[in-house]
Amino acid sequence: MNGIEETGPVSVALAHGWTLVNEQPQLAREQAGEILKVVPGNREARLLDAAALRQLGELDGSSASFDALARDGRLWPRATFELGLLRYREGRLDDAMSLVGSALRDGLKLPNAWRLLGDIATMANDAETADAAYNRHVADSARDPALLEAALALVDGRLAVAEHGLRDYLKRHPTDVMAIRMLAEVGARLGRYPDAETLLMRALELAPGFAAARHNLAIVRMRINKAEAVVQDMDVLLVKDANNPNYRALRCAALVRLGEYETAIASYHSLLADYPNRPKVWMSLGHVLKTVGRSPDSIECYRKSIALKPELGEAWWSLANLKTLRFSSDDVDVMRRALERPDLAPEDELHLHFALGKALEDAGKYAASFDHYNRGNQMGEGRVDYDDEDTARLVEESSRVYTPTLFASRSGQGGQSPDPIFIVGMPRAGSTLIEQILASHSRVEGTMELPDMPAMARRLGGRIRGDEPTRYPELVASLSPDQLRELGEEYLSRTRIQRKTDRPFFIDKMPNNFAHVGLIRLILPNAKIIDARRHPLACCFSGFKQHFAQGQNFSYGLRRIGGYYRDYVRLMAHFDRVCPGAVHRVIYERMVEDTETEVRALLAYCGLDFEPACLAFHETQRPVRTASSEQVRQPIFREGIDQWRNYEPWLGPLKEALGDVLTAYPDVP
Repeated sequence: MNGIEETGPVSVALAHGWTLVNEQPQLAREQAGEILKVVPGNREARLLDAAALRQLGELDGSSASFDALARDGRLWPRATFELGLLRYREGRLDDAMSLVGSALRDGLKLPNAWRLLGDIATMANDAETADAAYNRHVADSARDPALLEAALALVDGRLAVAEHGLRDYLKRHPTDVMAIRMLAEVGARLGRYPDAETLLMRALELAPGFAAARHNLAIVRMRINKAEAVVQDMDVLLVKDANNPNYRALRCAALVRLGEYETAIASYHSLLADYPNRPKVWMSLGHVLKTVGRSPDSIECYRKSIALKPELGEAWWSLANLKTLRFSSDDVDVMRRALERPDLAPEDELHLHFALGKALEDAGKYAASFDHYNRGNQMGEGRVDYDDEDTARLVEESSRVYTPTLFASRSGQGGQSPDPIFIVGMPRAGSTLIEQILASHSRVEGTMELPDMPAMARRLGGRIRGDEPTRYPELVASLSPDQLRELGEEYLSRTRIQRKTDRPFFIDKMPNNFAHVGLIRLILPNAKIIDARRHPLACCFSGFKQHFAQGQNFSYGLRRIGGYYRDYVRLMAHFDRVCPGAVHRVIYERMVEDTETEVRALLAYCGLDFEPACLAFHETQRPVRTASSEQVRQPIFREGIDQWRNYEPWLGPLKEALGDVLTAYPDVP
């Protein structure tokens, strides 16, 4: 900065330096240096120099400069913000999010700063913080008072107010893509994903280059299982922002959902080569490696994730969820210290309780183990939406709707394909073992727990008949022959992307489909249905100590899971009565005791010839995406049958909830 004197316009020179820092950081450094010649020790100039070093990629030098500034006194909001950007470049997303958020809460006002916080939070998989930050960004930039009010309501979580304001605003400004995107977010938060998808597609129709809307669209599509479209959306965004780690990570997740495991693994490795300090990306890679049977590699990834963030509960639970790994005493100490952190996120705390429950169970410390399992369940119960009366209602209404008369009147209707083999029942009842046995047959392809049948049932529950909404399953009885056939064909179309071979039959191993046996029988009458059943105490306690990623909200609490098991047995007993022989039941304990007899009976029900490979199922190489993935890669063993007995002193509430279902097992009461 030639010619500047000590009494000169230093503030003007600093302002000019900040305009250079992003695009011409070397010039910004030179500007800072000139200021420091005139005003040695000027903190603003030192901050400018540190920021320029960051932009030049000299992260160690930038970090040293920030350390020096901090030693000289407490960092002010702009300095805290710039340090947050450094941590962001270093891949320390949680630190970056905390620092940037702190600067903004302290009153920092910079263009797009809230948007940047949203970007960081999105990469850190903190959707709540990201949504709040993006909405604050919109609120700060909104000029219309009505849009500003709606944006602030969205920030505060007042969704009804936000929706009303946005709809009124869009009546006057129907092409405002920002308002359309905000209304889509309201829909997504309320679980109205199809509506959100439609709105975001409209925003992109009006503004094809609206990257934030396309990213939101991809997230919504992941939630409704449109992974193929997600890959396409990410490919569009990556054309202009090829190294965006958030886009790349979402694309990897979509590839996994599509079953393109090797491509996903390569993409994750590429992402981590560029951004190695992402603990949750390492964890995601570990999940895929576990799925394809590369257990040692998955453990290494989980350990890398923990090394970067020791309090990351999900990574600890991922190690525990391998079922075959035993934690060391050092591991237990690290987890316990993590639980003592005052800033520990509830999500991490929940996962750590489940992981410590497994570690202490393996060590034979059953009282302490149960305490952690129970605390994890108490946290989980408060976080999920589940009403046991809804399940009881579904059982009662299904028993009323699905009668011998209904099935007889629909004979010959529906889609006639025999391709699907459904495995239903309770989680942790041996369904993955059955799947692995069948997928070892030369004519059967294993896929995964497919969400399509529950999704179709949910949609049917929202249909209108006449002027009144008709609930599922009541509406099913009124479907025409054409509608039944179309639904069967829709299921086959939706699941076709999961079929990677030319084998004639494929498995849908979604346990929750027991609730939809009646629908399956009507729309796919030639499909096979297998009920995987395990001793109630063994099955329910195994579910109680299992933290499921999603979809099993009934599993938190001994009374709750016992009631769910009882309702499941009631419904399956009904189908045994109204369509005898349609469902084949596999009793887990019998499969363990006399494997060959049970396997032969299973294959005969499916119309398949016996093949020795089905007895050597543990040698079959295929992806397995459940908690039992490592167990089914081993020969059958008895050890898991009676593990619940170690916890019997605490299982009174479970026994009471099960009632006569427990005393009658394996028969139906």
